[in-house]
Amino acid sequence: MNNDEVKGKKTKTKSKSAVEVVEKSAKKPTRTKKTSQITVVNKKKILYVASESAPFIATGGLAEVIGSLPKALAIDPAYDVRVVLPLYSGIKAEWRRKFAFLGNIYVPLGWRNQYCGIFSYEYEGVTFYFIDNEYYFKRNGCYGYYDDGERFAFFSRSALEIMPFIGFYPDVLHCHDWQAALSAIYLKTLYKDKNEYQNIRALFTIHNIEYQGKYSLDILGDLFGLPEETKGLVEYDGCINLMKGAIECSERFSTVSPTYAQEIKSERFAHGLQEIIRRNDFKLTGILNGIDVVSYDSQTDKALVANYSVNDLSNKVICKAEMQKMLQLPVRADVPVISMITRLVSHKGLELVKSVIESILAEDVQFVLLGTGDTAYEEFFKDLAKRYEGKTSVNIAFNGALSRQIYAGSDIFLMPSISEPCGLSQMICSRYATVPVVRETGGLYDSIKPFGAGGNGFTFASTNPYDMLYVIHEALDTYKNKEVWTNLMKKVATTDFSWLKSAEEYKKLYETTTAY
Repeated sequence: MNNDEVKGKKTKTKSKSAVEVVEKSAKKPTRTKKTSQITVVNKKKILYVASESAPFIATGGLAEVIGSLPKALAIDPAYDVRVVLPLYSGIKAEWRRKFAFLGNIYVPLGWRNQYCGIFSYEYEGVTFYFIDNEYYFKRNGCYGYYDDGERFAFFSRSALEIMPFIGFYPDVLHCHDWQAALSAIYLKTLYKDKNEYQNIRALFTIHNIEYQGKYSLDILGDLFGLPEETKGLVEYDGCINLMKGAIECSERFSTVSPTYAQEIKSERFAHGLQEIIRRNDFKLTGILNGIDVVSYDSQTDKALVANYSVNDLSNKVICKAEMQKMLQLPVRADVPVISMITRLVSHKGLELVKSVIESILAEDVQFVLLGTGDTAYEEFFKDLAKRYEGKTSVNIAFNGALSRQIYAGSDIFLMPSISEPCGLSQMICSRYATVPVVRETGGLYDSIKPFGAGGNGFTFASTNPYDMLYVIHEALDTYKNKEVWTNLMKKVATTDFSWLKSAEEYKKLYETTTAY
C-alpha cells in the first residue's frame, strides 16, 4: 500500500494502539458451556511463516497446506493459530478491503532499515498477518525475481520483529520452505539472547527439497544481516544454503509425507542435501498432507454442471458429457477418459507418458491434459492433440474451474511422478470418484494403494514406461466391468483425505518440538 493509504489508515487507529487491542483480546477470558464460571485457557500458540496461502494467494501445494492445516488446528480450542504472509499486490481487492491496518514498524536487514506495514484479518478461526512493503511485494507474481533472497530475508525478519507489536510470542514458530527458512535461522542467532524469544521453538517443514535458497557467501552480512560467526550454520557446498541452515537451527523439521521423509535421505531425491538430512535424522518427521474436503466436494462444488454424491453417482455422467462437449471431444458415456492436471516438467513423469501415449491412444479412450510448463512438453502435447483430434484435448493453461470440471468428468486420473513430496491431485480426483493411477513415490505411495490388494487406485513402482502402460491397461480392463468399477469409485470417493488426521499428527509434533 502507498504512503498516503498508510497515513490515512493510521489516523483512523490513533485512539487505540494495535498492541492495546491485541492485549485486550488476549486477556479476555472464555466462558465454558458447562458452568457460568469464567476460565482462562492457556492455549498452545503456533505461528506459521509462509510465502503463500489459499485463499489469498496461491501458486501451488504450499498455499493449499497453509490455507487448510491452521484452520484444522484452530478447531481445537486449546490452540491459538496465526499465520504471517507477504502482502503481495496479487492479493485481490476483494480480500484487501477486509484487512485491518494495525500500524507499522521498521525492520533491520543488514545495513537497511525497511518499512513494514502490518495488516490483519481473521479467516475461519485463524488470524492472518500480512507484511506490507511495496518495494519488495508490489510486483507481478510471488517468485522469480533477482532479489528474492533479499525479499524473503525481509519477510522472515519481519515475522520476528512484529511479535512485540502484535503481542504474540508463539510456543512454536512453524516455518515453511526456503522462503521462510531465515525466520528459524534468525530466531536461533540474532534473537537467541532476547528474553521474549528464548522459549520459542522452531519447526521447519520441507514441501519440496529441490528449492533450497542458495546464495553466495559474500552476501552473508550485507544481504541477510548475519554475523560472520553464523557462517557455519548456513554454509554448504561452498555457498549459503538457507534450507540447510533452517534444518540445523530448528528443534524439529518435517516433510509432507512419511515416504518422502525417507526418500530425501538418499542422493536420488535430496538434491545434494542427503548428508544434512541423515545427520539430523533424529529431528525428522513425515506427515502426509490432507486437502480441504469442504472445497473439494462433488456434492457442493459450484464449478460442476451437476453435483453428485457417493451414494448417487448418476450425475457424474452429466459432468463427463459436458466436459467432452466443452473440450470438443465426442460425447460418449462408454469411452474411458484418462486425464492429467499437472505442471509440465520432467519430474512429473512426462517422459514416461511420451514413451507410451500413442500406445494408450491406440485403445478406445480419450485423453485430456491441463497444465503449463516447459516449452518442449507444451509443444509435444499440442502436436499430439493435432494428430489425435477427436481423442485428445490438450489445454495449455492454469484454470482452476476447468481443473475441477476435469476431475469430475474423468474416469481415470494419471499421475506418474518420478518424485512427489506429497501430491494433492490424487486426493482431489478421489473426491470426485475419479480413479487414480500413480507411481509409488513420496505421498503417492502413502495415499494410494493398489486395487489388486483391495486398495483405492492403481499403482506401479518402476520408472519403466511399459510398467505404467501395463497398469493403465489393468485400469481400462477393470473399467469394462461396471459393477466392479462402480464399487471402486465409491471406495475411492470415501477415502479420508481430510486434514483432521494430519492435524492430530502435527499436534504430537508440536508437543515434541516444545519438549526440547
